[in-house]
Amino acid sequence: MSAPLSDNTKSEKKELRATMKRVRASAVARHGTAAATRIAAEGIGFAGIIAPAWVSGFLPIGEELDPAPLLHRLVGEGYGLCLPVMEAKGAPLIFRAWQPGDPLEEVMWGIREPLPSAVIVEPDVLLSPLLAFDRNGYRLGYGGGFYDRTLAKLRSLKPVVAIGLAFDEQMVDAVPHADYDERVDWVLTPSGPLRCGT
Repeated sequence: MSAPLSDNTKSEKKELRATMKRVRASAVARHGTAAATRIAAEGIGFAGIIAPAWVSGFLPIGEELDPAPLLHRLVGEGYGLCLPVMEAKGAPLIFRAWQPGDPLEEVMWGIREPLPSAVIVEPDVLLSPLLAFDRNGYRLGYGGGFYDRTLAKLRSLKPVVAIGLAFDEQMVDAVPHADYDERVDWVLTPSGPLRCGT
C-alpha cells in the first residue's frame, strides 16, 4: 500500500499544473504544427523497440502535442497501434487496437476511444501526454492517476517502455511526486529524445 499524497505535494502539483498549462499554451503558439512534424521525423527507434510491437498512442485534447504524424509513421513501419480506454474511475486503462481512420466514440472531457468491438491488446510502448517532466522521468499529468496505475499494472506483466511527448519548454528541474508515481523511460521533444534517469 503506497503512502497517501501529502497536502504539501498536492499543493505543489496543483500550482505546477497551473503554471505549466500556461507554458504549454505558449509553446503551442510559438511552434504550431512544426513540433509534431519534428517528433514524427525522430520516430521511436531510439527506444530499441522494433515492429511489429504494439504502441499505445493518444488522441490529443486541448493543447497536448499532437502525435498523429508520429502514429502515421509508425503504422507505415509496421507497428501495431492501440489507444487507451477508461473503464472506471480509479482503474487502470485498457487498450484497444486502432488505426488512423478507424471509428471512434467520444466519452468524456472530449476524449475519443475505439469502439468496444475493437480487440483488447497490451502495448509494448506507451506514449503519454503530460504537462511537465524532469530528467528523472517524473511526469505531471492532470491528476487522475490513470497513467500511473496503468504503467504499474503493465510493468507487473511484462517489460514496457513509456515515452512522454512534450515541448522542450515543459521540462522543469523537479516534478513533485509520491512513491506511487510511475516514471517514463524517455521524453521525446522536438529537439530529440531524452533518456530519463541516467
